[in-house]
Amino acid sequence: MTGQGLVGKIGSVTMRVRGGVLCGEVRVVVGGLPHYYIAFSPEPIPIGSRVLVINSRGARQIDVEPWVEPGPGAEQEFSPKGAM
Repeated sequence: MTGQGLVGKIGSVTMRVRGGVLCGEVRVVVGGLPHYYIAFSPEPIPIGSRVLVINSRGARQIDVEPWVEPGPGAEQEFSPKGAM
């Protein structure tokens, strides 16, 4: 998968991302196949956490941030003021 095609994908941490310059490993399923990437994040992220790919560094290296699924009614929280 090309680098920019990864941005916006959701993955799961398979080897703890230690934060800062210390990497971990993330599994991202693309086209039904699992791909593994070296992952970096400013903050530590534990194994099993879901993450969002925010940047591709190339050479199978990505930047990620923790991802939490939006809950019911999330659309209402982000609607413009005055919208019904």
